[in-house]
Amino acid sequence: QQRVFLARALAQEADLYFMDEPLAGVDAATERAIMAVLRDLKAEGKSVICVHHDLQTLRTYFDEVVLLNMRVVASGPVATTATQENLVRTYGGRLTLLSEAAEAVARAELGE
Repeated sequence: QQRVFLARALAQEADLYFMDEPLAGVDAATERAIMAVLRDLKAEGKSVICVHHDLQTLRTYFDEVVLLNMRVVASGPVATTATQENLVRTYGGRLTLLSEAAEAVARAELGE
């Protein structure tokens, strides 16, 4: 179903795309295919804004991030914004990060 929604959005040939969790509920192969399409859009000069809750793939898939918790907690480049401190401020004490291991797994899945 996500592929259908993505195809419908792409048919609009817009300059700006808003996507609500385009990777939710898809298998790993479909996730990689969707991300390849989003990277192609970026290469064409298009803007893509995605709602994404998977912190394990955040650094792998996205360049910029806006962290929200009823308000903007932080925004900017993923590398400098998705810090332990900002993520704890966003998610409170309910967050356990295994970032290095998660990033290694994500890179391996992408074949990097």
